Amino acid sequence: MATVDREALDPALAPPPNGVMNELQNVGHDDNMQGQMEEFLGPQAEYNEEEEERKYYRRKRLGVIKNVLAASVGALIVYSVYMGLLQMQLLLHYDMTYREVKYSNLGLEDIDRKMLMGINVTPIVGLLYTPILIRFLGTKWMMFLASGVYALFVSTNYWERYYTLVPSAVAIGAAIVPLWASLGNYITRMAQQYYEYVHYREEHVQEQKKPPKGACHRYVIVFQAIFNIIFHLSFIFAEFPMKFVLNGYLHENSHVLHGVKTCGANISGLIPGLNTTVLTSLPRSMLLIQVESVLMGFSFLAMIIFLVLCGAAYRPTEEIDLRSIGWGNIFQLPFKHLRDYRLRLLCPFFVYSGFEVLFAVNGISLSYGVCVLGLKKLWLLLSVYGLSCSVCSALSLCMLRLPRWLCLAGGSGVQAVLLVALLALPLRPNQPEYQGPLLVISVLWGLGTALNKTGISILLGMLYAEEKERLDFVFTIYHWWQAVAIFIVYLWADLPMRAKLAILLATLLLACYCYWVMERRLARKKSYRLPRIPRPRHKVKGYRYLEEDDSDESDSEKSEEEEEEEGRGEEVMGARDGEREDSPGPRRRDTACHRRRRDDAGVGEGEREEREGGNASL
Repeated sequence: MATVDREALDPALAPPPNGVMNELQNVGHDDNMQGQMEEFLGPQAEYNEEEEERKYYRRKRLGVIKNVLAASVGALIVYSVYMGLLQMQLLLHYDMTYREVKYSNLGLEDIDRKMLMGINVTPIVGLLYTPILIRFLGTKWMMFLASGVYALFVSTNYWERYYTLVPSAVAIGAAIVPLWASLGNYITRMAQQYYEYVHYREEHVQEQKKPPKGACHRYVIVFQAIFNIIFHLSFIFAEFPMKFVLNGYLHENSHVLHGVKTCGANISGLIPGLNTTVLTSLPRSMLLIQVESVLMGFSFLAMIIFLVLCGAAYRPTEEIDLRSIGWGNIFQLPFKHLRDYRLRLLCPFFVYSGFEVLFAVNGISLSYGVCVLGLKKLWLLLSVYGLSCSVCSALSLCMLRLPRWLCLAGGSGVQAVLLVALLALPLRPNQPEYQGPLLVISVLWGLGTALNKTGISILLGMLYAEEKERLDFVFTIYHWWQAVAIFIVYLWADLPMRAKLAILLATLLLACYCYWVMERRLARKKSYRLPRIPRPRHKVKGYRYLEEDDSDESDSEKSEEEEEEEGRGEEVMGARDGEREDSPGPRRRDTACHRRRRDDAGVGEGEREEREGGNASL
């Protein structure tokens, strides 16, 4: 009672109504929520913007390294499968018993000749369509689709017929130049991207301008060396079907080399007199199907690697810019780039790089190795050659410290000495004691191949490292000349070995001389001629790409450079108008136009007076 009386007497002591209590609680709750939102949206004490940016670009750099490794492993698998299957197929089809028992009326010899023609002749036209395909599909998708063509070639061996083997061989020939041009372009672009992610604070990187000359050369050297170290292992893996499947079915040397009279530089063709029955018994059909199924699985694995693990070589806007210069210009630009004396003088080296790889496979391994040691040692010779190529590709890293000419000069010097030695080396068939010298020749030739091929790829990347819009044209020209070399080797198959060695040596000397001339001109800073790449002609309407006539950009939004260009354009037009006024021809035309306008005005006034006179009479 006392409490109630006290509250009744003093209203200030009474509790507030329920509505007022709810309002007070809501005000406190709103203040608490606002404080939490400010704490969440405000600057975080633990957040370090520079540290997060550094972590972001570190992830980007790791992504670039992943792309290089994925492209290298994908190319390794594709060519391991292709070379291993082709070698096994040609060896089986060479055996007369295999042809007569399994395909008596099919004509496998004729099919093999046309298949090799498709592989070796078709790349000649690669220069016409390779840049268009790369720019239309993109570098990554071109690698993926080219690896799919190689998988198609593997699949046709399940059913060996003319209408399966020959078209797939033609498709392989059509895909060789696009695949290798895409790979060279991709590795060089990864080096450029890695440079951008390392120097992301630089102004020219943030504004997407050209880097300083020579800025990304060290990354080009490292990435090309990594690619060649991994890829050249394909010569080893390609010998697995030969070593683990076919070697147990081969005859001894006394039977296989029974009709061979001489070897090395004294022969014509590959191995004249080689026995046409090289198999002791025919491999089981199920065994061959299992081998082809394994190879098919690895072909699909290579396609998945290119598709999933390889990132894009260009930004989406850059790809749109690359293909928006017009398909006619894209078709012409590879030919126009040959105006650059650097590319012209490197063409003999491009041709020689194609010669020497095929000579290692056909000449040294067959005409020297198999002719002396027998078919059972073929896998050993090629495996040693591939291992030497892979290991010695790491020597190209010396270009980080030494002059770049040293790599190509070293490889050329080694192979020049070997060519002279092969011309003078006397060999007879079935001499196992020559195994050591032939393995040494394979190792040294692999050293020259590694230095030459890696050195050329690095050299092109260094010469055009700042021209990312030209890389596909440059690598297309390089690998097209290699395709020309493949075609020439296909044509000279029946020439005497001394003529082949003489052509190789002459091409090598010419290539070294032209390369010396190129380096001398560059040292003198002689200017080279690069074709102008047209500005992109965008057809997409949007905020990023607007047509000039339909642009909604206001005058205040135009940059100072654009205003200066417009000012210069107006000055040029004004000067042209002044020249036109000073010349007598335009002055006469202006006088005639003025007289014509005055006569028209007089006629108009006469018609007006007649009309007014008619109205007055009415």
